[in-house]
Amino acid sequence: MSTPRNYLAIDLGAESGRAIVGRLDGDNLHLQEAHRFRNRPVQLPQGLMWNVLHLWSEIKRGIALASSDAQLDGIGLDAWGVDYALLDNQGGLVGNPFHHRDSRTDGMVDAACQRLPRETIFEHTGIQFMQINTLYQLFAMVQQQAPALDIAKTFLTIPDLFNYWLTGQAVCEFSIASTSQCFDPRQMSWARPLLEALDIPHQIFPDVIQSGTVLGSLRPSVANECDVGDIPVIAPACHDTGSAAVAIPAQGKDFAWISSGTWSVLGAELPEPVINAQSLAYNFTNEGGVQGTFRLSKNIMGLWLVQECRRTWKGEGENLSYGELTTMAQGATPFRAVIDPDHDLFLKPGDMPERIRAYCAKTGQSVPQTKGEIIRCVLQSIALKYRLQLERLEELVGRKLEPIHIVGGGTQNRLLSQFTAQATGRVVLSGPIEATAMGNILMQAMALGHINSLSEARAIVRHSTEVQVYEPDDRAGWDEAYERLRHLIVQST
Repeated sequence: MSTPRNYLAIDLGAESGRAIVGRLDGDNLHLQEAHRFRNRPVQLPQGLMWNVLHLWSEIKRGIALASSDAQLDGIGLDAWGVDYALLDNQGGLVGNPFHHRDSRTDGMVDAACQRLPRETIFEHTGIQFMQINTLYQLFAMVQQQAPALDIAKTFLTIPDLFNYWLTGQAVCEFSIASTSQCFDPRQMSWARPLLEALDIPHQIFPDVIQSGTVLGSLRPSVANECDVGDIPVIAPACHDTGSAAVAIPAQGKDFAWISSGTWSVLGAELPEPVINAQSLAYNFTNEGGVQGTFRLSKNIMGLWLVQECRRTWKGEGENLSYGELTTMAQGATPFRAVIDPDHDLFLKPGDMPERIRAYCAKTGQSVPQTKGEIIRCVLQSIALKYRLQLERLEELVGRKLEPIHIVGGGTQNRLLSQFTAQATGRVVLSGPIEATAMGNILMQAMALGHINSLSEARAIVRHSTEVQVYEPDDRAGWDEAYERLRHLIVQST
């Protein structure tokens, strides 16, 4: 009989961070939240920044709280992609890390493509073109002659920064490095020719390690502060989507997956990247997975739109829960209007309800008025965008993908899961909610030799999770709405 093990997953999301203890006992994984904290960007005169010192303080508090109830066998940290920190030659932080929604990257994709053709950039990286990508954040620093870039000795992504503070190891983990559009997935190294062509100093990029690498023990100063002993720190899949993909309770290979949260990411798991003219035309991305896999996927604006609507209404004095908003949407008239969730209008913080109304008015549609109508428009539009990108994904991989597994916090929105089944005509399997934490923990267990493989990890997920099944019934109106969305996207390109 195997010995029960306890692991701490530190999961940093765009709205909040959590410290979650996972107890692995045979083929049962039980999660217990030890600490939760807010994560909000800070607007400074020079731009929108992450408050990494606040996050660092909360990470240490999470370690202390978690270890007070359980003897930890390992600690792993994951976070969002593309954002980064720069260190000086003494390992000190060079300024606050920028938030990917900061406006300094406006126009940077086009500016970079004036230096190098899109085809060349994609050939080097296999990553979709989004102005939030690390490549364009760094290129913005080049264009603006930012002093921080001259001072910088080391580049680290956000989770790599915290791993450095936890252990002293200044390295980049593979899955998070692959989000940057600075990494060549076929050469498995930083894309030095690309970086040189854009005048980005390639020497600041550190060694890349594989997912599931044991980085070492906590720094003694951190261990003392948290009142813990000698605990190993593991780099799981440090990209939160990478960790979430580990916890997809799938069997076989012909499935699609959606990691649903602030962003949605839809994709397939493959043994190698797909870098060709068609994946470039569809602007798909090839991000690093675990155990020799790649995730051919597409970012889709997800529940960010609902989050921003809720934040706007809260500022107006109506503090409605997500559940209340979903109930309102369920009772609203279907298909009054559709929006492209990925339109630039919706990228940045602001009055999202008004932006949605403005988009609908500009495109000649019925303008949603009530909160329920607005949220229903958003959820139906996200599901329709899933259908579009699923069809393109299947074209790229050359086969039908079914079922669709939805994992992550967005699975709590049951209406979106049902809409996804109806929009795509596919069976949807929803769960686990805590896929990122589960995947993080299971990668720790693999790294420490407590389980043996990705298939064993997914079997544990299936045994430990209740998966909800959504059938594609009552598809009336979805095909017509889908054609409206396709027409809107064609008009805007």
